[in-house]
Amino acid sequence: MEVTVAIIGSAVGLRGHVRLDMRTDQILTRFEKGSVLHTDPAEVGPLTVQGLRKQGTKFIVAFAEVTDRNAAEALRGVRLTVDSETDEDDEGFYPHQLRGLDVVDLEGKTLGVVKDLEFGLAQERLLVTTPDGEEVAVPFVHALVPEVDLEAAKIVLDPPGGLFPAETGAEG
Repeated sequence: MEVTVAIIGSAVGLRGHVRLDMRTDQILTRFEKGSVLHTDPAEVGPLTVQGLRKQGTKFIVAFAEVTDRNAAEALRGVRLTVDSETDEDDEGFYPHQLRGLDVVDLEGKTLGVVKDLEFGLAQERLLVTTPDGEEVAVPFVHALVPEVDLEAAKIVLDPPGGLFPAETGAEG
C-alpha cells in the first residue's frame, strides 16, 4: 500500500524549490539528500531529494529533477509516497491507521475520536474531536498516550488535567 509522506505545495524562488505539507514523522530520514520518492500521479516522478530546509511551519525541498519555477509549479498537489508494506524501519503509525479510533482515558471514559495525526519536527500531535465537537491537540508521546490498540480500535490517554473540556466539570 502506498502511503503519502508529503503533498507538494507552491513553488519557492526561481530554482524549482517547493513547499511541502508533511504527512510523516520521519521527515529528516525520508527527505535526506539522495532519497528517491514515488509520486502520485506516477508519471511526474520519481523525484530525488537534493536538499531540505524548514521555513516557518513548512518545509522547502529541492529535487534534482526540478530546475525552475515553472517545473515546480507544475508539481503543486502531487503526493509523495512510500510503500508502507516494505517499510521495515517504520515503528510508528500512519494517520490512516489512527483516524476514527476511539480515545479513552485510563479509566475507560470516552474523550473523543481521533480526527488526524499532525506532524512536527519535535513530536506528532493527535487531533482528537471531543463528543462536544471541540478539537484537542494531544502530544503523541508515551507519557500521554500509553496505549494504541489498533485491533480494539482505541487509544488510551493519560492527559494532564484541563486538556479536555470534560475534565473541567462537563459530563461526557
